[in-house]
Amino acid sequence: MNAEVLSIGTELLLGQIVDTNAAYLAGRLAMHGIDCRHMQTVGDNLARAKQAFELALSRNDLVVATGGLGPTEDDLTREAIAAALGETPAVDPRLEAELREWFAGRGLRMPERNRKQAWLIPSARPLPNPHGTVPREMTPMWEGHIEPTLVSGGVLRWRTLKLLGIGESAVEEKLDELVRSTSPTVATYAKNDGVQVRIADKAGAASAADANVARVEREIRARLGEYVWGTDDETLGSVIGGALTKRGWRLALGESLSAGDITRTLADVPGAAAWLAGSVVRIDAGDAELARDARALRADVLLLTPAGATESEVHAITPAGDRRMPFRFRSPADGRRRALLSGLDLLRRVLLAD
Repeated sequence: MNAEVLSIGTELLLGQIVDTNAAYLAGRLAMHGIDCRHMQTVGDNLARAKQAFELALSRNDLVVATGGLGPTEDDLTREAIAAALGETPAVDPRLEAELREWFAGRGLRMPERNRKQAWLIPSARPLPNPHGTVPREMTPMWEGHIEPTLVSGGVLRWRTLKLLGIGESAVEEKLDELVRSTSPTVATYAKNDGVQVRIADKAGAASAADANVARVEREIRARLGEYVWGTDDETLGSVIGGALTKRGWRLALGESLSAGDITRTLADVPGAAAWLAGSVVRIDAGDAELARDARALRADVLLLTPAGATESEVHAITPAGDRRMPFRFRSPADGRRRALLSGLDLLRRVLLAD
């Protein structure tokens, strides 16, 4: 089954809000093995919304639309669907009664324009909506009333491996024939925090898809294991915090080039106070100066990011010894980013080493 997600609202086109609904729906469709082939965003204009529905219906088995369902003049989704299907909307008495009851239960008189929310076309079926407030309303309506009716061509499963210390082209070169596989598929993505490798497979049963994904994951780890630091929703901070907790160590940071970015990243991890002793941030400070100040925090592990003009290093000091990782950069902003990522990468490497 092929699907299209159609988002309606001029505020989306103006960049005033982020379309989180479309991302959520695409992910849920994928989970059910339904291929989301297109996404459209259209403003609050009847003619253009009608055309968007006609296009979506012409090329897909399923169209999922969100937005434009309020009671005001610019909410035109009902009218656009009716026009695209050649049907005439009318007020459904039962829905109107429910709306009036909802307002009355809050001591309010329902404005007459809200009758529009009781419109139905003859082929439509209303969905229960006990929430009634965006964005909370869509998720329970979708999961409780739409997903159980979907008939898919299988089940899609995927796993995302997260890597640091290697570029996307080098990753693809090491994966070689795997990136040309069609079942499972393997794709690489360059992200701000490194490279991600997504393994995805569609099968008739979830167990078969999971087994195929796991098989390819083992092969990728055999080729790229030293660079893989996490999977799916894991963060570098949570991986580092878990490793420190397991060893019973506390961490202190001495930051110059990274300007406190590592501290901010790690401090956001739940429970960080148990293993993060603190940090010192100094402008244009060298390794020895940072080490002296960080040692005053009485931690087991120190991570230092000394200043530099176009090159520097990150320096980790643990009870097992010292380790340094040099790097080059093009600008102060690039230096901060590379110091952040190199520092976190070095930490996870020394903490996870046998």
